[in-house]
Amino acid sequence: MKFPGFVKVDQAGRKRINRVPSPFLARGLPWASVMISSILPGMLLIASAPIMPPLGFLAFVAWRQLRPGLMPVWAGLPLGFFDDLFSGQPVGSAVLLWSLAAIVLDEIEDRLPWRNFLTEWLVAIGLIVAYIVLSLFIANIAGASTPLHVIVPQIVISLLCYPFVGRVVALADRFRLIPFREIR
Repeated sequence: MKFPGFVKVDQAGRKRINRVPSPFLARGLPWASVMISSILPGMLLIASAPIMPPLGFLAFVAWRQLRPGLMPVWAGLPLGFFDDLFSGQPVGSAVLLWSLAAIVLDEIEDRLPWRNFLTEWLVAIGLIVAYIVLSLFIANIAGASTPLHVIVPQIVISLLCYPFVGRVVALADRFRLIPFREIR
């Protein structure tokens, strides 16, 4: 006698027995994608003025907004340090700013558990602009003498790139939950 519900059937009609998402992929892909995103801006373009968006920070914000409980609040510390190693910023600036962004996103998650696309994007806009401006401020304290108008193109490009980064993060989230054969 067959009982319906004991065998999972996927959308194509195939039986899915002993299939679960990989725990390594499910936990490690968000961290790895943020770290790879931190490396990419330095590899793609070398410019005399900041033009490339901070892709690592955009990916970090996108992961925190898409899956709030996936990365802990303290994730800004190691990921920010990794970003500091590749961004050229003074060491500790991304650690501070990413940690503050994680705390802000956690507080918003606690206060506004039901959000829509507009509030998510407005929060991301505020965090991205604050991150870039405060990064310039910290760099100027460390010895740079860059005026504020130099970062306007980076801010505009970052704000326009954020929906694309969010889409890539959503695709990576779907990939990290692909079920693989479970071996016991």
